Amino acid sequence: MGIAPQSVQSVVSELLAELHAKGGCDKVGLTRESLAVILVEVGGKHAGAAASGADLRGFFLGLRIDELALARACAAGNNTAWEIFLTRFREKLHLAALRIAREDSAARELADTLYADLYGMGTREGQRVSKLASYTGRGSLEGWLRTVLAQEYVNRYRKTKRLVSLEGESEEGVQYAAPEPEPVAPADRRLAQATDESLAALSAEDRTVLSAYYLDGRTLAEIARILGVHESTISRKLDKLTKALRKQILSNLGKQGMSRRQAEESLEADVRDLQVDIRRSLSQETGPAAFSEERIAARVREGEG
Repeated sequence: MGIAPQSVQSVVSELLAELHAKGGCDKVGLTRESLAVILVEVGGKHAGAAASGADLRGFFLGLRIDELALARACAAGNNTAWEIFLTRFREKLHLAALRIAREDSAARELADTLYADLYGMGTREGQRVSKLASYTGRGSLEGWLRTVLAQEYVNRYRKTKRLVSLEGESEEGVQYAAPEPEPVAPADRRLAQATDESLAALSAEDRTVLSAYYLDGRTLAEIARILGVHESTISRKLDKLTKALRKQILSNLGKQGMSRRQAEESLEADVRDLQVDIRRSLSQETGPAAFSEERIAARVREGEG
């Protein structure tokens, strides 16, 4: 459930002139009308269903409005905004890519791939598609860019890993049979939905950490290097995430009519018996991840409420 649109729109209208000036929107070609649309979108998704007018004002005034304006102007194809963006972030992105890839040519290739996604080289239904359109201004743009860069690296690693594995097994004469679809048990649908919703609600960085650790088998040290933090930080984050996921899944099951006992018992189900596509929820990719899903489910079951 989201905030009533009229509440968000009312506060946006009240603060629009101030935020438009504060964000330097004229410099990047972002009109008041365009900014209003962006703020209503961001507020409707993230400010909170029970937010009061004062809470909403605090939420909007706390946004990094200058970086939000810059990102969205770039996503809209404004060349001046893109030049400002490159001046401010090109070197930082290269250094972040170098820290991840550890080799200059690989780092430049990684950064170049990200530039294409940020600029919006692809199209969908005739409209340019830029990753910058998903930046909401709730955290720093630099931190968001590091997370997107890390996710791109993880995705590239995953694709390479699959190709190498497939080619190696093909050379050994392994034949592949199409898996038979498994029936969905009616009793499992609520758990599948609750789990999927909980994973989908995670931040981009949280999804990156979980997918890298559980789906790709990366070590704590590797993930820490990718995100530029200490290994102990990743360890604490994983522990916190699994406990939070357990609470959220239990809460979602309760909203679907399960008692606390029923919800806790449902978490003891064998993940292989469920139609829960954890890989899709975490990384927007499809494919079998039975072993990895077991690891995530086991950690969630172990988490204390």
